[in-house]
Amino acid sequence: MKALRWHGPRDLRLVELVEPVLETGEVRISVAYCGICGSDLHEYVDGPHAIPVDCPHPISRRRAPMTLGHEFCGTVVESADPGVRAGTRVAVEPEYRCGHCDYCRMGQYNRCVDMGFVGLMGDGAFAETVVVPSYTVHPLPDEVSYVQAAAFEPAAVALHAVRSSGLRAGDACAVFGMGPVGLLTVALLRQCGAGEIIAVDVDAHRLALAGAMGASRVVDATREDSTSAVLAATSGRGAAIAFEVAGEQGTLDGALACLRKGGEAVLVGLMGKAQVDIFDIVNRELRLTGSVGYRDVFPTLIAWTAAGRIDPSAIVTRKVPLAQAVPHGFDALLVDKGQVKVLVSPNDYLTV
Repeated sequence: MKALRWHGPRDLRLVELVEPVLETGEVRISVAYCGICGSDLHEYVDGPHAIPVDCPHPISRRRAPMTLGHEFCGTVVESADPGVRAGTRVAVEPEYRCGHCDYCRMGQYNRCVDMGFVGLMGDGAFAETVVVPSYTVHPLPDEVSYVQAAAFEPAAVALHAVRSSGLRAGDACAVFGMGPVGLLTVALLRQCGAGEIIAVDVDAHRLALAGAMGASRVVDATREDSTSAVLAATSGRGAAIAFEVAGEQGTLDGALACLRKGGEAVLVGLMGKAQVDIFDIVNRELRLTGSVGYRDVFPTLIAWTAAGRIDPSAIVTRKVPLAQAVPHGFDALLVDKGQVKVLVSPNDYLTV
């Protein structure tokens, strides 16, 4: 099979590999689409960040070189689990879990002590086929297209963040960063009953898309102060909840500053050390909530999509074959802000 392998920064190689033999509890999937995530871009530009290089990951038992790709869907072509039949169309929830640590036994598998992701800590889906644990697959109804299913992974990040918050019906919310997860957070906040939804970014195209996906107000942070804009949209009260989805100091500052007293900042974007004003957080009794990965959200996303209540494929801006994944996918995302989510199709599903 053909696979796109990470060997080092700026070193992705399209190679021919022998398909691995299935172990008990695994399935082999013919990949329809795999989205390029911001995490994949970070690994491509200056990794490794999450990719194990010196020691194999304890669940996947893999280390670099690694086949990237964790936002994917396809068809089961071989199964070593009697509960999963070949021929089943599936979306994949690509979180590894050990199944026996305290968190797994409590059902909080996204907090597993050995948690990792297919396509980052184990071989992923920028390949014609991929082998995954059977617990990661979710059957797709006919009403859900492969293009929609390929966007479930970032939608899962967004829905878990919304569910991790203290959202109540009618709450005013601000979302900082209109990348794929930020845009889907807007859509899912609307679906979950939020009131005013203010989307903040610096790109006009992405802000327009945010408006189409459910934002009641969009704020171009290059033209107006985000805090003032949120206060204006909430009659001076401030947002009940702000979602930081960009992973930058400036957007963190904005997310905290726009909150009402007793408000909550949900941290979704990834960054290293940041500075916060603890005096301000204490005085206004603000809450900081971290949100990582997802759990128990794929069935909801599949059901809502099948019913037409959400369309996660709204973020998809380009589809490319595997052979063009680097120049027209990875490199394009680095230079063209008009690209939001690029899907790679290893098996020529470009019209499905």
